[in-house]
Amino acid sequence: MPFTRFAPGPGLGLAPLVLATIALATITAAPASAQPGQWPERQVRMIVPLGAGGPADIVGRWLALQLGERFKQSFFIENRPGASGIIGTAEAAKAAPDGYTLLVVASPHVNLEILSTNRPYVLMRDFTTVSIAFSTDAVMVVNPKVAAKTVAEFIALAKAKPGALTFASSGPGSNKHLGGELFKLMTGTNILHVAYKGSTQARNDIIGGHVDMMFDEVPSVAPNVLAGQVRALGVTGAKRSSALPDVPTVSEAGVPGYEHTGWFGIMVPVGTPKPIIDLLNTEIRALVAKPETKAYWEKLGTQTMSMTPAESEAFLRAEIEKWTKVVKAANIKLE
Repeated sequence: MPFTRFAPGPGLGLAPLVLATIALATITAAPASAQPGQWPERQVRMIVPLGAGGPADIVGRWLALQLGERFKQSFFIENRPGASGIIGTAEAAKAAPDGYTLLVVASPHVNLEILSTNRPYVLMRDFTTVSIAFSTDAVMVVNPKVAAKTVAEFIALAKAKPGALTFASSGPGSNKHLGGELFKLMTGTNILHVAYKGSTQARNDIIGGHVDMMFDEVPSVAPNVLAGQVRALGVTGAKRSSALPDVPTVSEAGVPGYEHTGWFGIMVPVGTPKPIIDLLNTEIRALVAKPETKAYWEKLGTQTMSMTPAESEAFLRAEIEKWTKVVKAANIKLE
């Protein structure tokens, strides 16, 4: 599913500027010579299979800049969007497993793995996980006219009027759709799904009162929350968001165990030498461990994560298993 544009809240609405700055810096962090026999000896391609300017693109460009500076070599972004990420991912799967093609992977890849029957690749067969390094939470928001000020009150309202309340998503099988279906399954509620062709229209209709509820990324909807255009009932991560510190988690607000986050990382074609995978993982973990890195991304409503390659792969497999159960239980199909 296409994520919403990475452009948030007071002080967080700088995505275009951030993107332009990172893009320029990536170009100017130009190749310097690497020592013979050491990876990388030439420029490294990083394929972003989702939309330019979106969160996966911004994460990829930041990593390209940082890795380029670390290795004194050019890491360049190649945007290959299309078919919800399938086109670019298929291109990466066909690349030589030599460490010179990286895939910027994101949570929509899991949705495709479960729902798409027309993929020329299998994610966990054709790629090896290097690192899962970033995550961003969503927030459950309602139109202010909805007579519920807490998650518990919303659940009670939904149970009192089965099928009367609605929740918006950016399309069938999107993160927002699956987040809503997980909420329904865990609360035993009947809430009507209203699918849009993108996040912007869905968000506008929440603000306009045409739909009742939506799970939207914190960076995207925080300005609307702070402006009083929507009411935030709960964030979907394991802990409260620094962007909305007064908003409880959905889990603590009435649905114990509910968790639904977007995430980003790096994969490589299967067969890529393990020393390259381990080196990349070590450098990415060192980058995201820096206090200034954590502070930078927190301002964008994003958290850093630190996992070994094995932990990252286990994380991906757990995500696929979790959302496969949701898709089957909710009988979600893509037309």
